[in-house]
Amino acid sequence: MARDENANGNAKRGTSRKGRSSGVVMRRMLGILAFMPLASRAPQYTRLIWALTTDSRMPPARKALLAGAAGYLVLGRDLIPDEIPIIGGLDDLVVVVLAVELFLDGVPSGLLDEKILELGIDKRAFEEDLARVRRMTPGPVRRLIRRIPSVVATVGDAVQQSRLGPRVRAYIDKEEGSLA
Repeated sequence: MARDENANGNAKRGTSRKGRSSGVVMRRMLGILAFMPLASRAPQYTRLIWALTTDSRMPPARKALLAGAAGYLVLGRDLIPDEIPIIGGLDDLVVVVLAVELFLDGVPSGLLDEKILELGIDKRAFEEDLARVRRMTPGPVRRLIRRIPSVVATVGDAVQQSRLGPRVRAYIDKEEGSLA
C-alpha cells in the first residue's frame, strides 16, 4: 500500500493505482467464474427452452418474446454497436437473458417441473442459476421488463378495438397495387 500525507502532515494509507486495477480485475474474474457452472449447463437449458416453446400449453405471447429476442439478434440493429469492444455484445446478451427470464415467468404451473424432470435437469442447480442471473440484472430493469407482456396485450387490444389493422392492410394493398 502506498502512504500519503494529508494536510495535517499525518500519514494515511491508500491504495496504489496498480492495487485498485488489480482488485477490479480480480472481481471481474470472480464474477465470470460464478457463471461457469451456468455456461456448462447451457445446452440443457437450451433443450428446456425448446421443449417449453414447442409445448402447446405454453402461452403464445411468451413464445413471441423469444421470437422478438431472436429477431433482435438476427436483425443486426443493436442499441450498442457490436464494434464497441466488450460492451458491444452485452446488449445482445441482456436481451436474450431478459427474454428468457420473461418467458420462464410465464410458464404455466407444473409445466416447468414436468419438463425439468423429463429432461433430467437438476432442479436445485436450475433454480440457483436462475437466481444468479436475476441478481446480475438491475432491479429497475427487471421491473420494467416484467411490464412488457401486459403493455403488449394492452396495445394489441387497443389496435383490435380501433379496427386499425384492416385499414392499414387496405392501405398497404392499395400501395402495392399502385407499384405494379
